Amino acid sequence: MAKILITGGAGFIGSHVAELFLASGWEVVVIDDLSSGHRENVPSGARLYQLDIGNQKEIQNIFRVECPEVVSHHAAQINVRRSVENPLEDARVNIVGSLVLLEASRLHGVKRFLFASTGGAMYGTLP
Repeated sequence: MAKILITGGAGFIGSHVAELFLASGWEVVVIDDLSSGHRENVPSGARLYQLDIGNQKEIQNIFRVECPEVVSHHAAQINVRRSVENPLEDARVNIVGSLVLLEASRLHGVKRFLFASTGGAMYGTLP
């Protein structure tokens, strides 16, 4: 059975991605700090680690224990107001956290790394 690790898997999109992988017979591991996601969104059958993706030591430990073949990265600091008020914290989660995941994926032989981001944050709103 193939294993996928989904970050942000307690959020709206990540939890639906987790459901689809579970329905397709994958073993699903979720990492979410529950800052914007909700524990009840994590589908039954998925293992949840409540953790900040910037915690390098714990991320490395989860990759060592779980050995995922695929990572689907949806975790992010999503509050625009907070990102303006505290851009360093926003960068710590969104940039450094992504780098922590990429490095763990490299070190632990992950075969595929899928990154998802919101179009609204990247491109703004249409007129």
